[in-house]
Amino acid sequence: MAETTAGITTGALARRLGVSPTTIRSWEQRYGIGPASRADGRHRRWSPSDVAMLEEMCRLTSSGVPPAEAARAARRSRPEPGGSDELLPGRGTVDAEGAGRGSAGGGVLALGNVRQECRGLARAAVRLDAAAMERLLQQAISDRGLVSAWEDVMAPTLRAVGRKWVSSGDLYVEVEHLLSWQVSTALRRAALTATDRSRAPVLLACVPAEPHTLPLEALAAALSERGLEARMFGGAVPAEALDAAVRRCGPAAVVLWSQTRTTADLPLARHVAGTTFGLRGARTSPLVVLAGPGWSGARPATGMLRPRGLGEAVDSLSRLYGEPAP
Repeated sequence: MAETTAGITTGALARRLGVSPTTIRSWEQRYGIGPASRADGRHRRWSPSDVAMLEEMCRLTSSGVPPAEAARAARRSRPEPGGSDELLPGRGTVDAEGAGRGSAGGGVLALGNVRQECRGLARAAVRLDAAAMERLLQQAISDRGLVSAWEDVMAPTLRAVGRKWVSSGDLYVEVEHLLSWQVSTALRRAALTATDRSRAPVLLACVPAEPHTLPLEALAAALSERGLEARMFGGAVPAEALDAAVRRCGPAAVVLWSQTRTTADLPLARHVAGTTFGLRGARTSPLVVLAGPGWSGARPATGMLRPRGLGEAVDSLSRLYGEPAP
């Protein structure tokens, strides 16, 4: 139904803002951020000024501003007689990441002690606000660089959403999928930076049974930021295809990602490390980088390296090309 002079309903407002009606009711109950008036005491109707106030609330929380502070600022944008800046008596505080599905475990993402940008991204993810996620991800990359943006903003939020998905009986699968897509899009866009193609590339691949690619996409973008050429082969690369790619590309290094110990394939890693290519008399082998928690406990052999995180991996590969760490 079209918006009228009487205002729009809570359900229509929720669809417009990309949040749940439960979130709007929660904000009203806990922060007094409700409609300025009600028609004859009946259902809530939100006027254009009310809508603008809630849009400001969404904008601020997506930027990482705590909900209580965001509500005070949003209310000031629409003065209310007798309005209070404090939480209503007897109410708790809204969760730090913004309410989500109400009774289905709420919208709480257990982020812990994280940066404001991470909380803003989490709130946008729960609201399924793709535009806000894109903006926040681009800002994080621009302000922090790839390594810090991944380690301090993207990865903590992805882990929190993953935990919520598992603990809520798959109720948050759409949040996880959209967030992963937005992160992947931001990383791939960053990886388009011009690189030096005169040197041997770094080959990036998941081991044959491993489908998770986002950490490798982060590495590809971080290498591109350093001006280093990376060739991304994606998830679950068959052993035969990996062998063919190594022989054809002649890489300086091959990064093999494994998320769990069940997918780690040390014999394959040894095979890649022993692969030689180049002119007779000057044949060489690639450095093999065992990346990901799946390699935990594995003992790297000669020609292998097991970094502890994205930053260490980027620094090690940069040194391989004689590039100093920034």
